[in-house]
Amino acid sequence: MGVLILAAVPIGQAADASPRLREALHTADVIAAEDTRRVRRLATDLDVEITGRIVSYYDAVETRKTPILVSELKDGSDVLLVTDAGMPGISDPGYRLVAAAAAAAADDDSIRITALPGPSAVTTALAVSGLPTDRFCFEGFPPRKQGERNRRFEELAADQRTQVFFEAARRLPRTLIELTGSHGGARQAVVCRELTKTHEQILRGTLAELAHWAEPEGAVRGEVTLVVAGLGRRARRDQAREAHLPPDVPGANAITAARHA
Repeated sequence: MGVLILAAVPIGQAADASPRLREALHTADVIAAEDTRRVRRLATDLDVEITGRIVSYYDAVETRKTPILVSELKDGSDVLLVTDAGMPGISDPGYRLVAAAAAAAADDDSIRITALPGPSAVTTALAVSGLPTDRFCFEGFPPRKQGERNRRFEELAADQRTQVFFEAARRLPRTLIELTGSHGGARQAVVCRELTKTHEQILRGTLAELAHWAEPEGAVRGEVTLVVAGLGRRARRDQAREAHLPPDVPGANAITAARHA
């Protein structure tokens, strides 16, 4: 039976690797890696000998190489899928291979799909944020095109769930400014930079405060995960009240201003 193994790799410290990941790196027939250099470096740091074949599997080749890896699975090879950090498929290559393997497994019971759980920047940032975790949404990287960004942020402004984003450090100032405009400057947020690494930094504050901290552009470096509070109960109550006030009633404009302050 060929087994597709999705393995979470450390997001910062190699010591966070699980014993099962160490074993899989040593025994897998094929290792599909987002960056072949990084997986070799990880194996060296873990003092693990890779005995299988390493192939590159990143965004630009994902579509082309997926059928090849499925054929490996059908032939009985175990394929270990790893990305640069965290869990494959979470804003990283992986879901196409999982979908293709699952489709093949429906007709061929010799293929199995499993996962080695472990580190994830999404859940790590959410846990340390101090914001509500009972309901949250992961938004990945915000859209690049301005129109799409505006629509996405406006939709999320009214969402009650805590929101988790990935963002490039160089684009963080712009994103924080735009979220201040859509969500309001008083909305609570947390910037998590270089999680679990030597220079880890976790900053809590309002969107307006964090936008000011991130200036000037280029001042922030490293891997960034941004956590933003959902629309709170008080803000929802103010919105409902505003919706039932005619424009000429005293207080209606004050509510609007407070919500967007």
